[in-house]
Parts: sequence; structure tokens; C-alpha cells
Amino acid sequence: MTSIFRRLSRSASWGFAGGSVIALACAIVPGAQAQTLGPLVQVAAGDPFSGCTADQLNAQQAAFGSVLYPAASIEPWVAADPTDTSRLLVGHQQDRWDDGGSRGLVGVVSSDAGRTWTNSIPTGVTKCTGGAFRRASDPWVDFALDGTAFFFSLVLDPMKPTTPFGARNSGLLVSRSVDHGATWQAPVTLISTKSPHALNDKNSLTADPTANGYVYAVWDQLSVFPPSQAGDQALAGNDSVEFARQVLSAAAGGAPSIKFNFTGPSFFSRSVDNGVTWSTAAPIYQPGTGNQPGTGKQTINNIVRVLPDGTLRDFFTGIGVTKSGLSIGYLTSTDKGASWSAPTFVADISVRGNGVVTPDTGQPIRDASILYSVAVNPVTGAIYLAWQDNRFSTATCTTPGAGSIAISGIVFSESDNGGVTWSPPVMINKTPANAANPCRQQAFIPAVVASGDGKTVVVTYYDFRKDTNTPAGFEGTDYFALFCPTSSVCTNSSSWGNERRLTTASFNILNAPVARGHFLGDYMGLAASGAATVYPVFGVATGLNVTDEFTRQISGLP
Repeated sequence: MTSIFRRLSRSASWGFAGGSVIALACAIVPGAQAQTLGPLVQVAAGDPFSGCTADQLNAQQAAFGSVLYPAASIEPWVAADPTDTSRLLVGHQQDRWDDGGSRGLVGVVSSDAGRTWTNSIPTGVTKCTGGAFRRASDPWVDFALDGTAFFFSLVLDPMKPTTPFGARNSGLLVSRSVDHGATWQAPVTLISTKSPHALNDKNSLTADPTANGYVYAVWDQLSVFPPSQAGDQALAGNDSVEFARQVLSAAAGGAPSIKFNFTGPSFFSRSVDNGVTWSTAAPIYQPGTGNQPGTGKQTINNIVRVLPDGTLRDFFTGIGVTKSGLSIGYLTSTDKGASWSAPTFVADISVRGNGVVTPDTGQPIRDASILYSVAVNPVTGAIYLAWQDNRFSTATCTTPGAGSIAISGIVFSESDNGGVTWSPPVMINKTPANAANPCRQQAFIPAVVASGDGKTVVVTYYDFRKDTNTPAGFEGTDYFALFCPTSSVCTNSSSWGNERRLTTASFNILNAPVARGHFLGDYMGLAASGAATVYPVFGVATGLNVTDEFTRQISGLP
């Protein structure tokens, strides 16, 4: 690798197996300085689909037993326009169903650095926006170097849960905007799979920050192998995250609920003309299949990141692919996605499938326990990974609802040579110990980003440190940001500090809608804008079965 991947003040990496603005200063780590937190701002309000009848709500509820959560804004992703640091775009699910997907995806734009927001909804996606599908999920947005905006949508039609994935067909659409997200062109279909035995899922899109015009779309596609074995499957819901968790539970000795073999390759499509046209979708990694009923191999959470020299890395979680059972891996392309290498596996997530539960009652939370977040330093080329992990658990979380489980924290690993070697994972969240209730030490759903000048790494996450269960049934939850100046050694947990509480008051996680657990999103948005500003976008339960999204500008990074 060239010297661009070497950090000037970094120790060597190690390989390892498969209202008003508030200024806050707290010099905790070397090179630290004050970060400035802007006011907490609600990103989206109201329900733009409240008057929609095209998707036949009553019919879906009767046919599938589905439960709708109106006015729930779920799972935000955010991007910053490189042509204007004050312009931001957020995509989120609107009106979530309990068994997978939402009534549609909503875009929200800001032209004043996140102070005010306006809906900008891509049309032609779901029935509620003039499209052909009843549901949508997994919103993903990005900007090209020239300010062209993209909105990536997973679309599906539900089917009774006696089908393998609860979906009759699924597809992936990309909407394009040439006015920075103000209006949207008709979407382009990257793939349409009309089969109850296959499901496209967990998609992401990356506009190349080193070459305008190149845009990369990746996702996994779960399929029954062979299709004829799927007749007696009773896996409810069109959701590959839940499917993967059931697979891991069975592998760990839990009761198997899956009666067929399956596979889940990584699919890829690219545009070389800023989203006007796209290549034919095709798998770029085939992990194989299982050798007995209830087994298989798959990828999930495919995300392309671009190194400063233009090299592409498609990161993913591999399930059943390595001996560890759950690993982060990547594919490499040195020709802008025309061809891809064999996989390299870089980290053992080692979650063991327990996930996070509410700290007093032990109700499951839909967290990020088999997923991860990844970022590239735009100056040095260092790669940062953050994920949920219980390997550092020194206490046990015991609740009436979940029994005893290990405590998940947020871990971090870094590569300074393009992914060849990686530092040993370290736990970085600053959630304090709680002898009275160790379950309040759990941390979940991390996001990581590097500042535009490459001088700071930022990680955000939720935890329960302020929970007191007062009044009974209020399980307090908050969102935090943590910083590491790259002049220090971010592979040391002590280099992470200056923690900021981003919520201004704890919210009750029990109010979050239940979709395979209390659900805020499988991921949260976090984007760098300009040299030293980042914008987190995160979900908060604001009422019973109602969630909203909020942001606050974090500026003045070291």
C-alpha cells in the first residue's frame, strides 16, 4: 500500500482473526478542544401519508395480521452536499409496519445547516407516492461531488408468513435529483425479484467522493435453496436482519425455526453517469449454501467505502462463512467496480446473538447486534469500524423478561494500511458501571464518521445510564457522541473522550414501536460536512408507538 494509508502519529496496526447554541469544553483526551453543540432540532414532523388510501391498509391488516404504527419516523440516514456545507438530506421510513417495511420512504432537506427542514419525497416508489409497491424499507441517501442527490429504496409487497420471507416480490429503486434533493426524477429499477422464495434487502448507496459520476449500489439477496423445500417454512416477516438472528440463534443451540437451506450473496450495480443509467445487477460474492436443512451462508449490511486513492471496499457482515460464524469482511475493486476480489475477513463480531434488552423489564430491542458502521478518513485513508459487541462484558444483565445475558458495548477497530491489518478491538463507549442494575451499562446502535479535515473521529450510540425506572415503566434512554482526535492513538480506549449527550431529556424506549423488538432503526445517520462539522440524525420515541428524528450540529472539532 502507498503511504497515504499511514498515520503520522499512529502506532503500528495489528492483524487479528477472521434552543441557543451551547458551547461545551472538557479537555479529557490529548489534543482535545471544545466542541460546540447546536440546538436539538426535529428533522421531520407530522405524517405525510395520513391521507393515503392507495396501499389498502385495512386489507393488509386483515390479510397478514400486520400492525401499523402511524406517524412513526424510523431509521434515518443523512448525507451532506459537498457543493454547499449548509445543505443536508435525510431519508427515513414513514409509518412502520411491525412485520417489515413502512408505507413509504420520506426525504427531508435542509438548506440552513440543519436549522429548518422541508419534506422532499421521491415519487413513484410505494403506492402512497404513486408507485407500484405497498411497502418500502432501508432508506439510503448520498450526494455526488457535483451535488447530484440520490435516494435508494428497498420496495416489497407483503405476503402471508407461510412463505419463506413473507414477501411476494421485492426490488430496489434509485431516485435522482439534479437540484440537490429539492425534487426527484422517476426512479430507476436496479432489480425486481418476483418470487416468494427470494428477498432483496439491507441496501446501501455510495457516490464516489474521488470521481464524479460513479455511484455504487450494494445489497444482499436471500433465497431458498432449492425453492421446492420452502413449502413448510413459517418464518414471519420480510426482514433479513431478523432472519439472520434466527440463524445465529439456531447455530448457538437455540430451537431451529428454519426448515430449508438458503444463501445470501452480495449484489452490486453501478452508474458511471451520476445515476442516469445503471449496470445489470449481479452478485459480486457468492458465500455458498448450507449442507443440511436450516443452514446456509449469507452476507448482510453491504456498504461500499472509497479510499482516497479511489480503491473501493465493499464491507459486509458474513454469517456462517467463517469458523467464528459472524465476521466482518470486505471485497476490493481497483477499477471502480468493474471487477471485485475474493473476500478478506477482518474482524470477529462475536455477538453470540443476545442483543440488547430494556434494563428493567428485559424486553428485546431491535438493535445493531449483527451489523456495524464503517468510515474512511478522507485525508489519511485510515478505515474505522464500530460495532456492538459483548466481548468486554464484565457484568451480567439479568431481567425478568430476558434472564441473564452478557452486556453489549461499542467497540472500535482501525486499519492504517487499507484493510490489510487491523488493530485489536477496544471498547470505547463511556457508559458508567451500574452496580444496582448492570443492564443500564448496555450501549447499542453505533455510527462512526471522520471529520472532513481528517482530524477527528466521531462515534455516536444509545445507552441507559440515566434510567431509574421512575415512574415504573419508564426505561430512560439517551443518545451520545464521543470523539477521538487523530493526533492521538484512537486504537487506545483512553483516547476517546469529550462525550456529549445529544438528547436533552431521556425518552422511554418502551414507547418505541415493536418490530422484532422496540425499534428506532437498524442504523442511525452521521455525516461530516465541511472541515470540522458533523451532523448526527437519530430516533427518539416521543409518544406511545410514535418516533421522531432529531439532529444537532456538532462543530468546532479538533
